Parts: sequence; C-alpha cells; structure tokens
Amino acid sequence: MIFYFKHSKKILLSLFFILLGCQLQEPAQNHGILFLENRSNKLMVNKSNKNDVLKIFGQPHTKTFNEDDTWIYVERTLSKGKYHKLGRHKLKTNNTLILSFDKYGVLVSKDLYDKNKINEIQFSKKETENNLSKKSFVETFLNSVKKKMYGNK
Repeated sequence: MIFYFKHSKKILLSLFFILLGCQLQEPAQNHGILFLENRSNKLMVNKSNKNDVLKIFGQPHTKTFNEDDTWIYVERTLSKGKYHKLGRHKLKTNNTLILSFDKYGVLVSKDLYDKNKINEIQFSKKETENNLSKKSFVETFLNSVKKKMYGNK
C-alpha cells in the first residue's frame, strides 16, 4: 500500500507539470510582418524616409516592377476554426500596407488595407495573352499523338 502511494504522488506530480505546460491560447499561423497596423502608425507622411521604413519593417515583400518607389508589406494570420467547422483554418487578419516614396526617398503616401477594405478594391476584368507559353502546331500535334499512343496501355 505504501509502495502504491509513493508512485501515485509521482504520477500526479508529473501529470501536473504536463498540464501546466499546456496553453489556452488558440494556435495561429502567421505570415509576413506581425502587428503591421501598429508599426505603420510610427511612420509619418512627408517626414519618414526609406531608411526609417527599413528599420521598422525590414525589406519589403514586393516592390513595383518599373521603379523602386512603391513598397508592399503583408500580414496574414490564420487560426483553427471551431469543432463544428472540423478545424478548418479561419482568416483572422489580412492586412496589406502600401508605401509610396518620391524620388528623394521620402514617404509620400501610406495605405493600409484590412480584410474588409481589401474587398472594396476594383480590379480590371481585362486579361493579357501569354505568347511565350503558346506551343507551335507541330508540338501540339506530337503531344496529341503521344497521348493517343500511351493512353491505351
């Protein structure tokens, strides 16, 4: 009986430490810069420059193609859904910060889009044609013959 009592204390003590390590926070997957909105409040239009932005945020996720005058930063946080959603990911935050600079590197404008405001953006319906990936007539003909030959096996 004493032997059983000694081991039960050890088991209860180890179970206590295991449960103590469990957190009650919901699991989240983060992508991009955390707390983008709070960090963007530190920037002043017409006062901050590219060096200030690099100190606060680091290198941008995206720059414009033609010139380096527009920088884009992204923050995205996913969390697990409720049990009735079978644990699917739920989008908590989806923020995008667009910074524009003048030719001297001074911040001209900053726009922060959250997940509600980003749905209001109008996109063009036009599509561009990709001439680089088009295959020649001979290549498409040979691919169709190849599919017919190996399709029956």
